[in-house]
Amino acid sequence: MTSGAGAGEPAARNTADIPGASSDPGVTEPDEPGESTGADGGVGRRVRVVLVDDHRMFRTGVQAEIGQTARTGVEVVGEAADVDQAVSVITATRPEVVLLDVHLPGGGGVEVLRRCSGLMGDTEQPVRFLALSVSDAAEDVIGVIRGGARGYVTKTITGTDLVDSIFRVQDGDAVFSPRLAGFVLDAFASTDAPPVDEDLDRLTQREREVLRLIARGYAYKEIAKQLFISVKTVESHVSAVLRKLQLSNRHELTRWATARRLV
Repeated sequence: MTSGAGAGEPAARNTADIPGASSDPGVTEPDEPGESTGADGGVGRRVRVVLVDDHRMFRTGVQAEIGQTARTGVEVVGEAADVDQAVSVITATRPEVVLLDVHLPGGGGVEVLRRCSGLMGDTEQPVRFLALSVSDAAEDVIGVIRGGARGYVTKTITGTDLVDSIFRVQDGDAVFSPRLAGFVLDAFASTDAPPVDEDLDRLTQREREVLRLIARGYAYKEIAKQLFISVKTVESHVSAVLRKLQLSNRHELTRWATARRLV
C-alpha cells in the first residue's frame, strides 16, 4: 500500500448528517451492528469500523484489503485524515472499532483518544480503538495504550491478521504485534515515571520516526517509502534533527539513538 495526500485533505465520510459529508459512491451507509450474510450465504459476524490515517492511499489500501464486508465481516463506515475529522466521524457513526494512526495532524492519536474518552466509556455501545501505525517506538505504543486504545499493531500486518485483530478488539481483548507487547508489560510493571529526555522532546514525532530509521541503517529512499514522504522531505527532517541535537552526521546520530535505546 502506498500513500497519496497528507495532512489537511478532506476525509471521505459516509454519514449524511455530517456537514460537508462525502457522497463517494464507494462508501455505503452504515448498517446496524450485528450479523452479516457472507458470500457463501451463511451468517457471520459484522463489525463497523472507522479508518483514521492522514494518508489517503493508505486508507484506500486498507479499505480494499478488509472492507469487502461479505467476505471479511468488516464494514468501513467512515474515514478521517486528522484529529478534528476523526472526532467528528467517530461521534457521528459510533463504530465498534476505530483503526487509529498514531501520528495525525491536530495532535495525534492520543488527542483523538482524549476527546473520545466518553465514547470509550459507554457501557452499552463502547467505541474501541486499535492503533495501526508505521511506528514501533516504545513511547508511541505506551502513549496510546495509556490513552485508552485496546491494542497496537504495525502496518506490516497482513489483511487476514488485521481483520482478526479488529474482531478481537471488538470483543474487548488486548491485541499487540508480538514485539510491542513487551513494551506495554515493562511500562505497566514499573511504578517509576519514565525520565524526561529534554533532547528528544525537542524533536517532532515525524523527526523521531526519521531518526529511528536512520539509526537502523535505512537509506533516504527507503525512509521515504516507509513513511510515505518524499526524499527531499526526509533530507529536511534529518537536517533538522542534526541541528536540534547538535550532531554532525548520521553516524553520530546512530550512536546517540542507540545510547537511548531508540533503535
